[in-house]
Amino acid sequence: MSTEIIVVTGAYGRQQVAAAGGQQALLPVIERAGASGVEIRRELFSAQELSQLPALSAAIKQHGLTAYYSVPEPLFTASGTINPDLQTFFAEAGTLNARLLKFSSGYPVSNVAAETLAEQLAASPVPVTVENDQTDGGKIAVMAEFFSRFGQIPAIAGMTFDTGNWYWTGESPLRACRELSAYVSYIHLKAVRKDKDGFRAVPPAPDDEHWQTLLAALPGNVPRGIEFPLTGEDLVAVTRQYVDLFRQV
Repeated sequence: MSTEIIVVTGAYGRQQVAAAGGQQALLPVIERAGASGVEIRRELFSAQELSQLPALSAAIKQHGLTAYYSVPEPLFTASGTINPDLQTFFAEAGTLNARLLKFSSGYPVSNVAAETLAEQLAASPVPVTVENDQTDGGKIAVMAEFFSRFGQIPAIAGMTFDTGNWYWTGESPLRACRELSAYVSYIHLKAVRKDKDGFRAVPPAPDDEHWQTLLAALPGNVPRGIEFPLTGEDLVAVTRQYVDLFRQV
């Protein structure tokens, strides 16, 4: 079975998504590029789009794609409590018929019992995955502690490993691979470049061994998501280039 390649709609940029008429308008591009699925981003919805999730779900199915749903919210709040809006996100993910629902962990938490979190997550119709984000909540030690404490909860389907976010937290991506690979169920692929404004995501060069080394250190049978800028006159061709590349490596 070939590796599943997921295209994150945010890779096309907020302005491009808005100009196209929303995330649904990009589904034909993603399908024609040969991807397996699409990661829908909650932060890219207009209020109208958010009210039309059944139509988006039907369109995703019509284009033969698998839906992943990314919510830009942490599981845990700054005060150390479980996010109070989880039920809303669960309902949205269910409507989309998503395969995975992605959060960040948020903040290091020491006072939430695994049983309490398990009880809340049991209401989700969709398996939950937690990503290393670009904050202190996404650091290696925090992610390791999270999965050590909560990884056995049935609703948690492992970690979304973002290969680039480690630069924002000042940590080694390869070390993260070594310490966290056992938890990984989904990979976000990006290269990172530093300029005068700080770090930014860029497309991985086909001959760059760094991202290939990272992939080799991670599970080879999990979906890979394209999460770096996809730009050009022919978005289908640009997208297909990376869909094919990441399927082959």
